[in-house]
Parts: sequence; structure tokens; C-alpha cells
Amino acid sequence: MATEKRRYICQNCGHAHLRWQGKCDNCGEWNTLVEEVVDVSKGAISPIGRSKPTPITEVDTSEIKRISSGSSEVDRVLGGGVVPGSVVLVAGEPGIGKSTLLLQYALDIAAKGLHVLYISGEESASQVKMRAQRLRKTLSDKIEILAETSAELAGSFAEKFDAIVVDSIQSMSSNFLQSAPGNVAQVRQCAGIFIEIAKRQRIPVFMIGHVTKSGVIAGPRVLEHAVDVVLTLEGERQSELRILRTTKNRFGTTGEIGVFSMSADGMKEVENPSSAFIGQHDGPVFGSVVFAGIEGARPLFVEIQALASQAAYGSPQRVVQGVDPRRVIMLAAILERRADLPLSRQDLFINVVGGVTLTERASDLGIALAIVGSLRDIPIPSKTVVFGEIGLTGELRQAPRAQARLKEAARLGFNKVIMPAFKGKIAHIKGIEINGVKDILGAFGVAFK
Repeated sequence: MATEKRRYICQNCGHAHLRWQGKCDNCGEWNTLVEEVVDVSKGAISPIGRSKPTPITEVDTSEIKRISSGSSEVDRVLGGGVVPGSVVLVAGEPGIGKSTLLLQYALDIAAKGLHVLYISGEESASQVKMRAQRLRKTLSDKIEILAETSAELAGSFAEKFDAIVVDSIQSMSSNFLQSAPGNVAQVRQCAGIFIEIAKRQRIPVFMIGHVTKSGVIAGPRVLEHAVDVVLTLEGERQSELRILRTTKNRFGTTGEIGVFSMSADGMKEVENPSSAFIGQHDGPVFGSVVFAGIEGARPLFVEIQALASQAAYGSPQRVVQGVDPRRVIMLAAILERRADLPLSRQDLFINVVGGVTLTERASDLGIALAIVGSLRDIPIPSKTVVFGEIGLTGELRQAPRAQARLKEAARLGFNKVIMPAFKGKIAHIKGIEINGVKDILGAFGVAFK
């Protein structure tokens, strides 16, 4: 018979202690011990499942069929739909729309005949229903609401359902632990319960996870490693645009994004994402450049804005939104050293329109041209798009999928592209002037002539 034991693990070094104490005996760090429950069964190995090795050629995958939500944006991010038995973690800041998005998903798959359990640890059943009514979707008795914070009790109802939504994993608690909900040990224990249900019953489980002030998912890092898919919902609260991004996917590619518009009726798909991230101007604007980007499998064009201003308070500032601040500091150093621009005495403000976060290094050229345009008060023609990575010597490096970027530029009505000189073959596209340049000085000559 199993006997319950408790231990306290240091989150800094992993050393185990028999009782809680303020300081770790091994590494000396304070307040790093977290409670865990250990089941010991008299040395016998559990025969659960009685599984045995199977040759990979004999493994049957024919029964794995993805469950489509009916939303092309959600299915795109998930890789074509959710896989039965998978665990999906959806993270984001409070109020960004995580609960709304998953409630919509639950209503959509319930309308297809699937039996869904919506576990709410933060709202009452009436609050969840009121939110569902605001979405203006048909309510079905195929979706059941359980307002409960006990992970064991909620898991006991899971047998008859085809999918489970947990809102949120930080609000759940295990009866075997004495710590408060949201504690590292509680999050790990409760997540393990729902992961075991997903794998045993081969049903998808969606868990909502909060993020900390620094933007990382709250709770133990092992939570992200244990789940199959990690999705992050991004966006500015003042803007209606929301971006669902894949940061981990065992059943598809990472980096895919879905673009939504947050309204009173819930999340609406944005059919033409590029147009949403490009500002509307009457003519050319100083310090504004359209970047031809690639996010996942789709081209995504966004507007990058820069403002260079004489530093008035000693050390120049670098205020950045939407791109890596360290990348901007590096580009400013390259521009000063290779193009003789006095940026060490300038405050730099960089913003990506729409609240999207760019991770692609091909945005370097767009950032650099926006900075130079603002510094010199020289606009770039409004029908021009750019892309390319900049090296430390000022050279431009080739970016992947250049042909797809050019086709999207033609579709959106652009007539001029500034890009790195391409060694291979680029199919000419009617109406597009392609300018391949070798370095930043060549790009300046084409952009500001």
C-alpha cells in the first residue's frame, strides 16, 4: 500500500529537504523550498498499463484525427486542429482574452457534437454563461460548466467528456498539498492530474496559464515542458488586435500566428492581417517603413516607426516596443560606425504598429531605414517595402522565402522592394521593382534617392 511522503525541493539547486526551512542547506539561497508529495509503494514497480516495446514500423497512427474548431486562425496555429490526447497551454496577460478565446473554442466544438467540460476556478457558472451569451453563439447542452478549484474533484468528472478546458491552472489546488493555489508545487501537481487524464482518455485538455510581470508563464518551468502545445496570446489592451502565437508544438511547426480582433462579440478572425498592421497615411512619413516579414507559414507586413531626437538628459534613451531592445542597440552601433551617423547623442524610440512582436532578424533593414529617415527627415516612398538582416560589418544577409514576400507585396499593391542581393534566381513579378543591395549604404542610396 502506498504511503504518502512530503519533501521540499529547492527551486535553485534541486536539493531535497525533509522539512521546510527558510534557507537551502545546499546552495544557501533563501525562500526557494517548495513542497512536493512523493508516493512510495514498498519498492514494487507499478504494472499500470503493462506496456511493452513496439517496433516503430508496427505503430498505428491511422486513428489520430485532428479536431477542427471551425476557426481557420485557431486551426492554423494548432497545425490543422487539435490532436486527441494533447495538452494545450494558453498563456497571456490578465484581460487579454484567453478565457474568451477558449470559451469560443469550447462552444464551437460543442456545436459539432463533442461533449465539453469547462472547469472554472475563477468565475461562477453564471458568470461563465453570461460571458458565453455575449459571444452571440448558440448555447448547447453539450458543454457543461463546473465551478471548482479542486483538481482531484474536477478530474473525477472527466470520464464522460470529449474535451476539457481548465480556467485557469493557477486557480486549481490539490488536496494532497497544504500550500496555496498558484504555488509552484500546486501548479505542477494539478497540471500532472490533467495531463494524466488527457493521455489516459485520449481527449484534448486546454489549460489557461497566467504570466508574470516579466512576461513569462507563471509557475514552474517544467509546466511548459510537460504540455504538448504552448500558445501565447499577445496584444495591447488599448488595441483591439490580438495575436495567438505558437511557441511550442509537438504536432506542428512553431512560430505560427493567428490574428484576431477583440470585440464585444468575442474574438473575430482578421482576414487580411497585413492591412491591420500597416498605418494609413496620406503620403510618405519621416521615420516610417513597411517591413515584409514572415511569421510561421504566412507573410505578414507590418509598419515600423522610429523617432530620433537629440538627447536632452545626458545618456541617450533607447525605448523599444515590438522588437528586441538589444538588437536596436546593436543596429545603432552599426549605423554610427559604418554610416557615420551621430546616434550616440540621439534618443531612439522604436515602435511596431499594432502591438505585434517581431522575432525575425530580417526586420533589421526596416529598423535601420526608419531610424535614418527620422534622423535626416527624409521619407521613404509609401509604396516601398524592405527586408534583410544586417551584419556587424554593415553587409546585408539573405532572408528566407524571399519569393513569398515579393508575391505578398504585389498582392498588397506595393511597387518597390529593397532587399539583400540574392545569389540565386528570383522570379520577376509584374509591377514590382526589385532592388538587391549588398550593404546598408547601398540600401540608403536606393531608399532615399
